[in-house]
Amino acid sequence: MSFTDRLLLWLHIGFAIFTIGPVTVAIMSTPRYIRKRNLVVVQYLYRTTRIFAIISLGVLIAGVVLANQMSDFSKPWLTVSLTLFVVALALLVLILRDQHRAITAIQEAEATAEEAAAQTAAGQAAPQPGADPAGQDSGAAQLPGDPPAAGVHLAHVERGRIASLGGVVSVIYLVILVLMVWNG
Repeated sequence: MSFTDRLLLWLHIGFAIFTIGPVTVAIMSTPRYIRKRNLVVVQYLYRTTRIFAIISLGVLIAGVVLANQMSDFSKPWLTVSLTLFVVALALLVLILRDQHRAITAIQEAEATAEEAAAQTAAGQAAPQPGADPAGQDSGAAQLPGDPPAAGVHLAHVERGRIASLGGVVSVIYLVILVLMVWNG
């Protein structure tokens, strides 16, 4: 194995270590913070996922160049690994889409809640005739257009998809790791 081959191998391993781990952690942490409606953290995890997904292309590029130099493309385990990695990248695109949709849903929920709070504050400042003088609303039911209550979860479809696709991506990465270690 020449110096160039070793350098490419180290680049391949380095990209794998420093990109695959963080992208997996960011994906698997996202549903918890969507459930908590923590917009700042969800935006950070979205940005982290996007950046490390793009940088993880270095794993693919270094691996393809290394396989080309070592003439390993005829080995079936390498073809399976490359295919699985491309599938993982496609799933990462779907995860990024769902993270973006969840961010939009949280932002809309916050805007609706702020609007409702402003309307409530304006309504308390000028009491309506016949209204309860204490300003308490006894027994008010939530109407379809009202903002969700604090305990109601938001973006549950996106949360579920992110969790399930993140699990599939993690398993794909583990299968690729097993193929690389076993046959490398």
